[in-house]
Amino acid sequence: MEAFVSQDKVVAMVSRTGRELQRYRKGRRQVVGCIPYRYKNDVQTSLESLEELQVLIITSKKGKAMLFPKGGWELDESKKEAAVRETIEEAGVRGIVEEKLGKWSFKSKTYDTFYEGYMFPLLVQDQLEFWPEQHVRQRIWMSISEAKEVCQHWWMKEALERLVNRLTAQKYGRVKQVVGSVHSIEDGKFDLSMG
Repeated sequence: MEAFVSQDKVVAMVSRTGRELQRYRKGRRQVVGCIPYRYKNDVQTSLESLEELQVLIITSKKGKAMLFPKGGWELDESKKEAAVRETIEEAGVRGIVEEKLGKWSFKSKTYDTFYEGYMFPLLVQDQLEFWPEQHVRQRIWMSISEAKEVCQHWWMKEALERLVNRLTAQKYGRVKQVVGSVHSIEDGKFDLSMG
């Protein structure tokens, strides 16, 4: 008897390690990550209120810090591919990677050097039962306000704020199409005037 396993359910159970393939720009290590998110109601496709939105936070390997999944962008992958890989390795979720939230420069507390970080939203479609770092990290779904409180990195909190602004702007963008009352939407700012 032969058994077939769908390739879309197979995940490498070993995380990439080492820095020999890491990207650097002007001496700064390039890192990428995702903010995994979902709606409490599984069939929902847009944000009606912040209470309906949850994000996935993970613990650091040592278990003391809470953050979003992120890691090194390597030479053999695009930013989005690296972000997806890191999210699967560290958080055990997959989904739809959306457009970049931004780029941040920050100083690593561990290595006393500057990094450049890129963050992407990831609308979660699949939460894996087994993933590479499941024995060294915990993953916790929480509200936006809880995540802002526990996330250890200022730049990740800023990325989360940009995600919330984007999802809110998309909600009002939908209003523009239906009612015609929203005149411009840029970078999460909107104008509800009727003129």
